[in-house]
Amino acid sequence: MKAHTHILRNTLLGLIASTALLGAAAEPVSDKALRDDEALVQLAILLDTSNSMDGLIEQAKSQLWKIVNEFNDAKQGDKTAVVQVALYEYGNNNLSIGTNYIRQVLPFTRDLDKVSEQLFKLTTNGGDEYCGAVIRDALDKLAWDKDGQTYKAVFIAGNEPFTQGPVSSQDACKAAIQKGVVINTIHCGDKSAGEQGGWRTGAALAEGRFLTIDQDKAIVHIEAPQDKEITRLSIELNKTYIIYGKDGARGSANQMKQDSNASAYKEAGAPVQRAVTKASENYRNSTWDLVDANKKDGLKLNEIKDADLPPELQSLKPEERQTYLDQKATERAKIQAQIKSLNEERQKYVADKAKESGQSDTLDKAIVKAVREQAEKKAITFK
Repeated sequence: MKAHTHILRNTLLGLIASTALLGAAAEPVSDKALRDDEALVQLAILLDTSNSMDGLIEQAKSQLWKIVNEFNDAKQGDKTAVVQVALYEYGNNNLSIGTNYIRQVLPFTRDLDKVSEQLFKLTTNGGDEYCGAVIRDALDKLAWDKDGQTYKAVFIAGNEPFTQGPVSSQDACKAAIQKGVVINTIHCGDKSAGEQGGWRTGAALAEGRFLTIDQDKAIVHIEAPQDKEITRLSIELNKTYIIYGKDGARGSANQMKQDSNASAYKEAGAPVQRAVTKASENYRNSTWDLVDANKKDGLKLNEIKDADLPPELQSLKPEERQTYLDQKATERAKIQAQIKSLNEERQKYVADKAKESGQSDTLDKAIVKAVREQAEKKAITFK
């Protein structure tokens, strides 16, 4: 295996995701069904966590929110595109040889904070990287939507030959496209080595894109005048969340923890990208936040036991509780609108600076281009 820890720092792998932790008892309310005005997007992220991939994991942590944000204003007809993400790791010797060194970290979910939480728990060790086996496992065990108009894609990243292991990678990729799932391959290393190792062939068989990490091109976050205020407003948003039920305290604590995790990657722009995600429809916390549960999933306050309400609601009369909830929802919408407006200004500033610097195409741009091209084939349009 080649050492690529330095290759991926501050280059985009553009990853996302979340869902219930392994062993979680109940499916989150927000993952059970779509609203009539929502169109589903499913992305499965398969990460090589062998010894050589420390840089890959770091990149995933720093750029978690960027690809999700591509769908913030996306539409399929008159429906809003919403993202589910699943997360796998493979090639780690801490995993069982009986499973081909594969682990489903998270099934499809819309709980983005849990994805971030799980990414920060990943460690590297080993190993034997079997791309065909992990693709087949993802195809067989994830709950892929059966609608032919749903954009479904796999992003698999690694550095060893794509053809390793007991499962034919070509057969796995052919099976994917038969299910309407696109396979995008990301080789972490030299382009020619990736081609010789079968990464380009795998992508071609499943109508995906073959991408490589160029160790000489690191993504540079262009700091904008709006960054500080956007990040401040992201923290202000947390004050509009009202915990409820057995998952409330955990969800609120994890929200703050993932804010902190993102702040550790300030140079890569993670806090700003996370803030933009939190201002979008793709950031939903109905399992622990009463505002989302009430406004997005239609949960009624009279359906909740008083014991499951936070103290500030328990102290109010039943007829006053909805008013309090509505006030928090209004406050949240106002802050989210401010973040969106500032981000529009920021995007213009960054685009101008990029032109001035002559910044060339980098991996994040290549991935975004791939996602947009593939999603547009499913009649998804982008702002």
